[in-house]
Amino acid sequence: MTDIIPVLLAGGSGTRLWPLSRKSYPKQFSNLIGGRSLFQQSALRLTSSEKITFAPHMTMTNSEFRFIVGEQLHSVGLEPGPILIEPESKNTAPAILAASQYAFARDPEAVLLVAPSDHVIPDIEAFHEALQRGLDAVCEGKIVTFGIAPTRPETGYGYLELARASKSEAVDLLRFVEKPDAPRAQEMLDAGCFLWNAGIFMFRAQDMIEAFTLHAPDLLEPVGAALGAVQADLDFLRLDPPSWSRCADVSIDYAIMERAKNLVAVPFAAGWSDLGGWDAVLQEMDRDKNGVATSSNAHAIDCENTLLRSESEALELVGIGLKDILAVAMPDAVLIAHKDQAQNVKHVITKLKSENVTQAETFPKDHRPWGWFETLAISGRFQVKRIFVKPGIALSLQSHHHRSEHWIVVEGTAKVTIEEDVKLVTEGQSVYVPLGAKHRMENTGKLPMILIEVQIGAYLGEDDIIRYEDVYKRN
Repeated sequence: MTDIIPVLLAGGSGTRLWPLSRKSYPKQFSNLIGGRSLFQQSALRLTSSEKITFAPHMTMTNSEFRFIVGEQLHSVGLEPGPILIEPESKNTAPAILAASQYAFARDPEAVLLVAPSDHVIPDIEAFHEALQRGLDAVCEGKIVTFGIAPTRPETGYGYLELARASKSEAVDLLRFVEKPDAPRAQEMLDAGCFLWNAGIFMFRAQDMIEAFTLHAPDLLEPVGAALGAVQADLDFLRLDPPSWSRCADVSIDYAIMERAKNLVAVPFAAGWSDLGGWDAVLQEMDRDKNGVATSSNAHAIDCENTLLRSESEALELVGIGLKDILAVAMPDAVLIAHKDQAQNVKHVITKLKSENVTQAETFPKDHRPWGWFETLAISGRFQVKRIFVKPGIALSLQSHHHRSEHWIVVEGTAKVTIEEDVKLVTEGQSVYVPLGAKHRMENTGKLPMILIEVQIGAYLGEDDIIRYEDVYKRN
């Protein structure tokens, strides 16, 4: 059998972990648990071991996250495999079909393992053992799903009903069960033949394509056309937007899994979480004897079963006499909720969006292929930003219609181009960019460069940019 191709689904929004997770920078790219992002942990989990062998990763994501995906893989020593860019979100069925068709075209015997990129599975060895148990069924033409042995009557997950109870071996899957109410969840826990649906699947590409042929044939043509007209964009592959737009917005569960007859499930009981809310994050964090978890700059006094987490170095979070409370502080937003309301955090986004609140979807740090920036202060006619530029990186040659800029270098050295003038600006020095002038900044050194940018003008939006040269091929 060929090496397993791990397919990471990295386009979700993680609305239940607001304010840390937002549309512009969702939870999979954040460091929620441990020293790496969830995406990095997922990628490292799907690398070869003594028990199983993986090919390079394939990642399905969108245009906004493409550089984050590449950077985060590189930073943990993984060479990115194919990164397929979805022009718009169409749910998991089109994405998985695209990955299957792409792999099949290169190897008719290709085996894929599709997994979300925002789950926590601490015991990698046990997970690889579970994958190994599923391989025999894959070789027989089965589609394998990996279910989690339930530890409580959970109402927030869908379930898998097995033909018989099993602690580890692959078993025929009878059906998918929607999220139950509390009494039904308890019944399924007591029955012993139900698993939580983790959304992890392993299959041969040819078998998944055949499943779509039988159960969702309308997706075959638009997905095939999107792949047939794929455009190379630096290290990425952009699926054709007009073709992709014709795909139905449908989940893999509904399109295939609830209809296919060749499904088996492999139970996994060694620890798993989808971090589907701040209550789940609390369960995964180190807690004291009172069940309290705090970040490095958060402090609890006489608290119980409480999460206190500050994501800002400049903000100290203190809780006194709290019980069953979730408190998460960002530089621009603070969430305070009872643990019982953790699943309702997603409704915050709807309310804030209806009131045109920027924090609903926009992250304080705006990540770009060259680094990031964050707004420190903003008023009607001025804005102050901190800008971080990675070593050896240049921003686009650009100009602005409505604003001038002052740059003050606070770390490193900037190579600055303003019209025909090119010079080096070192720590403590500044430079002025007049309105309408073509300009560029570069970090030609080996260390990061940080500068403070003061924008002055009638309009300060990020769309006031005319790019003349851009290595990242942005319009």
